[in-house]
Formats: sequence, C-alpha cells, structure tokens
Amino acid sequence: MREVLEQVGELMAIAARTAPKSGGSDFVHVHVIKGNDVQKIGEGMIRYGEEKNIPGFIRDGKNVIASDVLVLIGIKDAAVMNLNCGACGLDTCQELQPIEKNEFKGPQCMFRLLDLGIALGSAVKTASLLNVDNRIMYRVGALARKMGYTQDDVVMGIPLSAQGKNIYFDRKG
Repeated sequence: MREVLEQVGELMAIAARTAPKSGGSDFVHVHVIKGNDVQKIGEGMIRYGEEKNIPGFIRDGKNVIASDVLVLIGIKDAAVMNLNCGACGLDTCQELQPIEKNEFKGPQCMFRLLDLGIALGSAVKTASLLNVDNRIMYRVGALARKMGYTQDDVVMGIPLSAQGKNIYFDRKG
C-alpha cells in the first residue's frame, strides 16, 4: 500500500507543479516525504506541541505518524506582482520585505499565496480522485520547515493515508 501512496504523492506533485500561477511566474516548490522521515516529522510536531503547550501540534503529529507519505507544498523567494493592491497590508509592493516570523517568513504577496492555494487544491483534488485520504495542515509545514525538510518561506503539509476510515477528520484534541 505504501508504494501506491508514494505514487499518489508524486502525482500530487505533478498537479501542484502544473497548477496555474499569477503572471506566469512560478515560486511553488513541492517535496514528497517518504519512509522514516514522515515519522520523524510527526514526532517533531508532538515534541514541539508539548514544549509550546499547543495541543493542535500534538494531535496533527499523531496523524502524521499514522500516515505513509507526506507532501509539502510551499513558496520561496516569491516576487511581488507590483500591483500595489494593498492586500498584504502595505501601501506599495516595494514596501513588502518578508522577514522570519514564528513559523513562516512574511508578509507575502497575496497573489503568491493564492498560487500556493491553487497548487494545494490541485494536489488534494488529485489525491481525492484516487480515493486517498488527505488533509492540508499548516502545522505540518511549519514543523517540516523548522526541521529543515524544506527551505520554503511558507509551506503546508498534506499527509496521505488509505485506511478503513479517514484518520484526518473526526479527530480528538
């Protein structure tokens, strides 16, 4: 079963890679995490949740440990669109200078975050079409980033599972 889920992860990576991007510029990165690294990230999430007293990291970490594959999708060094739209909270795009924050680097251009969202949607649609249980989790991306599995500025994680019941919903904690 794990080999099939790894193939699904690769298909999700293709879906994210080929998703439309604002202005035709691509700042989206995809990493498919397999084997023991999936468990290491889950264990890291649990430790972080215990250290920071954040139960959501513990709950999601347990989900990751019970998963076979993890897909990370993020953006790195995403150039602004130069529209001065103000959606990032600044008056001009030139003012936007992302800095390292608690879990991610921000602020980010709204259009690049939309690109990330479209890539995430394309990836989970692919998993769904193949009947593979999944869930987009920001905490997975935050810890994978802290642990050095990606250098992306903002990243989300999508764990994959194929069990009798979807382990990512109706969770406790």
